Amino acid sequence: VQLVESGGGLVQPGGSLKLSCAASGFTVSYYEMSWYRQAPGKERELVARITSAGVITNYADSVKGRFTISRDNGKNTVYLQMNNLKPEDTALYYCRAVRIPRFDYWGQGTQVTVSS
Repeated sequence: VQLVESGGGLVQPGGSLKLSCAASGFTVSYYEMSWYRQAPGKERELVARITSAGVITNYADSVKGRFTISRDNGKNTVYLQMNNLKPEDTALYYCRAVRIPRFDYWGQGTQVTVSS
């Protein structure tokens, strides 16, 4: 099982990035997939989640209306489209796959830096 994030980088405030989480060893459509982020000195927080049924359960209040989580079952990949980025979105972004009771995997993270 492996999750590989990509798409991070340096972007100016107001810009956009699209993160990808490519999965191998399992089929993402059968699992709850999530994006988390962790900024320096802060706890890791949930950004967005999509269930195995494809119903988006929630977004962090701070990203509602700006971020969109989606899944491409054919590519076995989950995405996070981030628009109107703000400096406070700067963090290491992680992908997570969960299926109760014991399947719980994390990717290695991709850095997003929002700065002028």
